[in-house]
Amino acid sequence: MQKEKGFSLIELLIVVAIILIIAAIAIPNLMRARMSADDSSAAASVRTINTSEIAYFGAYPTIGFPAALATLGGASPCTPSIATGCLIDNFLATNGGGIGKSGYNFNATGSASGGSLVNNQFYSTGAPLSTQYGTRSFCSIEDAVLRVQPAGTLTLVASYNACSALLAMQ
Repeated sequence: MQKEKGFSLIELLIVVAIILIIAAIAIPNLMRARMSADDSSAAASVRTINTSEIAYFGAYPTIGFPAALATLGGASPCTPSIATGCLIDNFLATNGGGIGKSGYNFNATGSASGGSLVNNQFYSTGAPLSTQYGTRSFCSIEDAVLRVQPAGTLTLVASYNACSALLAMQ
């Protein structure tokens, strides 16, 4: 009698069960790591918007901060002007064509306050599209301090005053 070579059904089922157990442990950790990376990317994007807002204000002091986020970008090849600052990637400036970037939705608006004739204040925001992408929302005003809503608060920061009332990111 000759012994057959190969694996038995029981051995194959044990291997599949082990692989499923490892996947059940690894996938939630992978999702948390991706959400953390998306949060970090969003914070960096809001910082980039801050730097660009301040640079635009310096380049065009008679206008002040741009009224819309799209003004900070420009299609490639970009020629700097009042309408196209060429300060940030156009993908971020157009908010990914409306689909966001790294699972976040970004916006920035400049406005005049205190009777000023130029836009002397701005606020920028970054909010996750859903709980699948991020754990909190970010915002900033012209002081360039990155502010963050408490973890688990995914809603867009509603206004300039709401942003200025938040705590700075640690």
